Amino acid sequence: MAKINLLPWRQERRAEQQKQLLSITGLSVVLIVLVIVAVHLEISRQINSQGKRNNYIKNEIAEVGKQLTEIHNLEKSKRQLLDRMKIIQQLQQNRPEVVHLFDEVARKIPEGVFLLSLSQNGKNLKIEGMAQSNARVSDFMRNISSSEWLSNPRLDVIEAGKNKNAIDGNRKFVLHAMQTKHNPKKSKSTK
Repeated sequence: MAKINLLPWRQERRAEQQKQLLSITGLSVVLIVLVIVAVHLEISRQINSQGKRNNYIKNEIAEVGKQLTEIHNLEKSKRQLLDRMKIIQQLQQNRPEVVHLFDEVARKIPEGVFLLSLSQNGKNLKIEGMAQSNARVSDFMRNISSSEWLSNPRLDVIEAGKNKNAIDGNRKFVLHAMQTKHNPKKSKSTK
């Protein structure tokens, strides 16, 4: 019988299997490295994309902050303008009152009384004047009490005699009164 040596064939087969194992292992390592690199690049791209979004959001927040500041400034300006408009409206409404007030004071001054000064602080009036007698001052106070535009006369000072405040025996007086709001409906219904 013939002897067949199978050793070289087995060695060749083992060598071939080792080559295949090494090439599969090498390809696997290369494939794993490529996958890791691809995953790393994708994560980096997502991080960059998220960073851009974050920057965009920060810029938008800063822009909205500026707009809020402008809105607050505009609201402040609006309040100031509304306050000014209220004051102007009040002045417009009070303008005829001043005319009526001076007219009423002039109408209520009795003969023998003349005024030195008239000052107003809010609705309070301070009237300084000279009168021929105390009775004239009393008449003036009664006239103020019956007025539609004036009320609550209160005499503070009356000085008589010849001094620097009194001229030719006249009496200097200081009285206070209140300006009242005239209600035209009331005066029409009482007539």
